[in-house]
Amino acid sequence: MKRKGLSCCELLLKMMAHWWQHKGCFWFLLLFAGATSDAQPDTLPSVQGTLPHFIQEPEDAYIVKSNPIKLRCRAAPALQIFFKCNGEWVHQNEHFSQEYKDLNTGLKVREVMINVSRQQVEDFHGPEDYWCLCVAWSHLGTSKSRKATVRIAYLRKNFEQDPQGKEVPINGMIVLHCRPPEGVPVAEVEWLKNEELVSSLTDDNIDTRADHNLIINEARLSDSGNYTCLASNIVAKRRSATATVIVFVNGGWSLWTEWSPCNVPCGRGVQKRSRTCTNPAPLNGGAFCEGMSVQKITCNALCPIDGGWDEWSEWTICSSQCERQRSRECNSPAPRHRGKICEGNSEATENCTDGLCTQNRKLLHDVKPQSMDSTNDVALYSGLGAGIIAVAILVVAVMLYRKNHSEYGVDVIDSSALTGGFQSFNFKTTRQGNPLLLNSSMQPDLTVGRTYSTPLCFQDSTDKDLFDPLPDIKVKVQSSFMVSLGVAERAEFHAKAPAETFPRDLSRDYCSTMDRRKKGLLTLNGPLSTAKEQLRTTGVFGHPGGRLVVPNTGVSLLVPHGAVAENMSWEMYMVINQGEASVQTLEGCEILLGPEVMYGPPGLDLFCPVAMTIAHCAEVDAENWNIQLKRKTQDSKWEEVMSVEEESTSCYCLMDSSSCHLLLDQPGSYALVGEPLTQAAVKRLKLAVFGSMEASSMNYSLRVYCVDDTPHAFQGVVAAEKTRGGQLLEEPKMLPFRANTFSLQVSIQDVPQFLWSIKPFTTCQEFSFPQVWCSNQQPLHCAFSLERYSPATAHLSCKISVRQVKGHEQILQVYTAVAETEKESVPFFMQTDCTITSQTGPKAFKIPLSIRQRICATFDTANAKGKDWQLLAQKLHLDRNLGYFAKQQSPSAVILSLWEARHQDTADLDSLASALEEIGKIHSKSSPKDQEEPESDFNHIHAGTLCGTDKLTSEKTEDSAPEYTG
Repeated sequence: MKRKGLSCCELLLKMMAHWWQHKGCFWFLLLFAGATSDAQPDTLPSVQGTLPHFIQEPEDAYIVKSNPIKLRCRAAPALQIFFKCNGEWVHQNEHFSQEYKDLNTGLKVREVMINVSRQQVEDFHGPEDYWCLCVAWSHLGTSKSRKATVRIAYLRKNFEQDPQGKEVPINGMIVLHCRPPEGVPVAEVEWLKNEELVSSLTDDNIDTRADHNLIINEARLSDSGNYTCLASNIVAKRRSATATVIVFVNGGWSLWTEWSPCNVPCGRGVQKRSRTCTNPAPLNGGAFCEGMSVQKITCNALCPIDGGWDEWSEWTICSSQCERQRSRECNSPAPRHRGKICEGNSEATENCTDGLCTQNRKLLHDVKPQSMDSTNDVALYSGLGAGIIAVAILVVAVMLYRKNHSEYGVDVIDSSALTGGFQSFNFKTTRQGNPLLLNSSMQPDLTVGRTYSTPLCFQDSTDKDLFDPLPDIKVKVQSSFMVSLGVAERAEFHAKAPAETFPRDLSRDYCSTMDRRKKGLLTLNGPLSTAKEQLRTTGVFGHPGGRLVVPNTGVSLLVPHGAVAENMSWEMYMVINQGEASVQTLEGCEILLGPEVMYGPPGLDLFCPVAMTIAHCAEVDAENWNIQLKRKTQDSKWEEVMSVEEESTSCYCLMDSSSCHLLLDQPGSYALVGEPLTQAAVKRLKLAVFGSMEASSMNYSLRVYCVDDTPHAFQGVVAAEKTRGGQLLEEPKMLPFRANTFSLQVSIQDVPQFLWSIKPFTTCQEFSFPQVWCSNQQPLHCAFSLERYSPATAHLSCKISVRQVKGHEQILQVYTAVAETEKESVPFFMQTDCTITSQTGPKAFKIPLSIRQRICATFDTANAKGKDWQLLAQKLHLDRNLGYFAKQQSPSAVILSLWEARHQDTADLDSLASALEEIGKIHSKSSPKDQEEPESDFNHIHAGTLCGTDKLTSEKTEDSAPEYTG
């Protein structure tokens, strides 16, 4: 009956549980189960009178993608555990439960688990997140667990704030901001430097805890790199944009070195000291040091003073040995400063009885026999007779020779009778034809073998009236080594040598004499009056840029591509000032080394500097010259722009052997001015000899020009000779003229005395030192007038010697045919570009625009491997005064403009291609994986140069050229 009763109870329990479950209440079920628990012997034991406590409560969870999550509860003692989610009971079938006995406490432990799917969470729409808790029952009551939230995990792709690259000075603070993408759960942030994790635990200088930002308190060089913000949660990882941090070091000057010793052993010289921008050296684009790297001061070295003898003392009384003595000392003056001691004896001894000293009353001198006197007289008279006979024979021989050779042509036999003090010159050498001169096929048989001694000419001022040449007579000339320079026009060149003697002290009298020269107190020896009109050229330039050229003057102006704004144009001009106004305003010992050049218009507004080229005549040497670039102010005074040996950020000056290349931002008048620091300073002179027949058919005029060695200065000579019908008789030659204060002497030598006559004592003429040194681009000249004895004389051969006293010498060889026929005029300058004054667009540049743009794009960007514009400047040998390039918007473009100006006379791009190829090899060694692309571009440029500039230029208009990304 009992078993039957139990079966009925169990059936009733199941029916009630099914009903109550659908109603959402289990209280009756649990109470009934407690009432019947004693009827179930196989159930686990429990402790009576204890509420259930949770050993494990449900934890917050996130659903990743579509994977459901599991929530677990574990309580003891517990008769039953159910989950309640969002205020509703979870169905019993969704529970997975188990019971076991805790071996330590003996309590019955019940564990329950449910699954929550993504769909359940998405379908719930409530004011809170989806939540669940556990309810556990025992005999005494119930216990509730904590709420566990269930959320769908995600992480968006885009960062709310990416870190930005920075350039910071060393020891500065670096702050990189990062706001990670929105996500559930909230993303954690880490920082990567060059793909390596940055940890603030191992580096106290780094802080990564403040709002996901990266803070570096004091920047170090090692902190330079590429930084990335990394955000991650249980769903995904996201990377921010890379921020490049460059820690730069501004350059600092080192200490000045000690002053160098005076560079001359005697007199006025130069001392200098230097410092370098290495304390520290600029790194990673840091600013260059501002100021001068070299300082110079003048010094006066004490000149050696050679010793001089005092007057002799009185003779001593005659001694017993029939001798007396006297002495002197080396004290007038005493030798000082490494001077030489006196030469000679400090004591003298002589016989005081004229050899008649007696000893024991006997004569001690020898008596000469009388026969010797008679022998000497016979020898004297015999010598005089032989000399008279030799002179008579010589006179007869000369007269016979002149009679027999008066009707023959020229076989040069030098004469010293008309050379005014010159020693003889005998020469017989073969002269080669010159392609620059006409009729070079006529080759005389002349030799040069000279014996030279000074003085070369007379300089006595009392004979200055003898320097006047013979009266001018016009005759036509045919020369085998001449270039016709235009139609004949009568002109006189009477040179007179001044009697002044120039002082030898460079530091005092030299400068004062130059001041007098500039004020017009000195008269030029044969000044050449040149045209006062200005040499001017103009052109209209737009965005493509171009070039202005003053033909045959060595002066040009390069307007780079992009200097003029798009859709704009400027009418630009360039003028060479040929007046003497600029000379009057120079100071002290300064002289013009090239022409004064002005470019404009004044209101010119360009995006990058222009490149101006000016020819100069200085032998550039920093030890001997102080060369400055000057600009004329509105009140016609000169102000210094920069010294060529110093660094400047306002303009750039590159000195080559014969030209100066300037990068200028401001229009105006500019001139290159030099001040000699020592007597070893040298400026180059160009020497040329022209000839023409004078009014009489028997007279011929030779004109010798000494002019600063610049194309512009020599143009004045050519223009003047064209109007006179003069013809170039010899290739122009260069003479180094030193600042040693000694004059320049011009003499004519080896004129055939039996064919031509020249006025006695006019064979040597002289320019004083200040006339030559301060000529300031103005030509100097002198003239020699020769008269032939017979119209049958058809040739003139002679030598023109131009020499500086205690300096260099040049010989101009003259051999010309004299004829009555006019010759066709041939211009001296035969350059093909002598009439081209302006070029615009691509044809004005050596480098095609496409290649120029690729080079700029490559080198203007700072590169960690060092392949930037500084390396380009180094390989193109333009690596001084880098501070000027650093301040330009595109340093590479300015460097290429300077290269264009420097190589405008060359027809290829080999030097540029070689530099780029070398840079490509350096880059490929440092980065082998990137070797192919850069090398292909550099080789592309180089290959273009081998095919000629025209082919390179054609690339500019083609789109087939591969783009270079660097």
